[in-house]
Amino acid sequence: MTSAQVDTENVSEEGYERGLGSRQVQMIAIGGAIGVGLFMGAGANIAKAGPSIILMYALAGVVIFFIMRALGELLLYRPVSGSFAEYAREFLGPFFGFVTGWTYWLMWVVTGMAELTAAAIYIHFWFPDIPQWVSALVFLVVLFGVNLISVKIFGEVEFWFSMIKVTAILGMIVIGLGVLTLGFSDAGDTATVSNLWSHDGFFPNGIGSSLMTLQGVMFAYLAVELVGVTAGESENPEKTLPKAINTLPWRIIVFYVGALLVILSVVKWTDFSAGESPFVHAFGEIGIPLAAGIVNFVVLTAALSSCNSGMYSTGRMLRDLAANSEAPQVFGKLNTRKTPAVGITVSVALMGIGVVLNYVVPEKAFLYVTSVATAAGIWTWMMILVSHIRYRSAVDAGRLRASSFPAPGGALFSWVALLFLIGVTGMIAYDKDARVCLYVAAGWAVALAIGWAILKSRNPQIAERRSPELDKVG
Repeated sequence: MTSAQVDTENVSEEGYERGLGSRQVQMIAIGGAIGVGLFMGAGANIAKAGPSIILMYALAGVVIFFIMRALGELLLYRPVSGSFAEYAREFLGPFFGFVTGWTYWLMWVVTGMAELTAAAIYIHFWFPDIPQWVSALVFLVVLFGVNLISVKIFGEVEFWFSMIKVTAILGMIVIGLGVLTLGFSDAGDTATVSNLWSHDGFFPNGIGSSLMTLQGVMFAYLAVELVGVTAGESENPEKTLPKAINTLPWRIIVFYVGALLVILSVVKWTDFSAGESPFVHAFGEIGIPLAAGIVNFVVLTAALSSCNSGMYSTGRMLRDLAANSEAPQVFGKLNTRKTPAVGITVSVALMGIGVVLNYVVPEKAFLYVTSVATAAGIWTWMMILVSHIRYRSAVDAGRLRASSFPAPGGALFSWVALLFLIGVTGMIAYDKDARVCLYVAAGWAVALAIGWAILKSRNPQIAERRSPELDKVG
């Protein structure tokens, strides 16, 4: 077998190579829960909510766990690379599968645009004379090659990206605990757990202000669902996926709650501000040499990790849409290495356009891109929950077989998480700075409705299809 060939015995029913091992799936799951939203976005949330931001991340983390357990039950019922788009199609109808697939694709394309530009800006820290577009283009080409070669290469690159992020946070926690217990460094004299309540209390700006940060907190958790997209390419999904999902609570406790507990104990919350990484500030207060450079490198890898994941997922979503006649059939083709090369190429080309646009338009372009990603992520999570609720109803009625990985609480916790997401959407509508994402979402909804109408006019049968799984046991 040549290097360009794939072992046919290790190919999924969808034609993908099952090249992601347990080690890689675990780190993809961990990396999905740690992104730029934590390294950079937490500063603005701390400034708004004070120490109570810890509680907001914990609350959102519980909801994210409910969402992931719902997704896990569906994945073990039927592991497919189309994941939530396929489940929306099965349990809610072809239109919802169409909307979810294209919306998730859009989320990653626009996120890739932002992350590439952000990565180029981070490079300016060390090499200010390199034009921003050059750095962005280099990153785009390198990550494109990584995704085009094979899923194994993608998994390995994502493994090391995630390892860097995990090491950085664990290092911050260990150093912070040392400052608190041993009192060393410049921050040793003022570092104390009482910083969590000594400066105007745990809710310094009121509970309402703390709750309003939930929209930003939820953005930090975007991409945690990426593990679902790996289902069709995991070597042993029955073992790797439950393990990856079940370890989510301790990941949230350590990387979000734990890190923020330590940071806000070492440095009082009033010292943090929006637009500043709390990690950079905390390292600076402790007096660690090259703190800014260390954190800049970590944030750079976080941006590249996100873009890498985006390229991976967009190709899989386009192939799933093509397989269901909801996208051009050319997107359904795999190359000799069992990767959806055409879908990845088109998505990367659009990300490249985004790099050019972000180079010439004002900085507010990042706000709009982030808004689109947030709205798309919330829609995706809602579709996972509603699909799970419908699936559990079908299982209870004896129309579908039970999953080997049932979610605790059944459909009840999915209802709780769904209501929570609806509440967060309401908060976004209430916030004048954040509600722009709802305007963009409305425009995207109109575009999808027009696209679906055109699709139905050309292929009327597409709206009448039923899932073969439901027909089989119905």
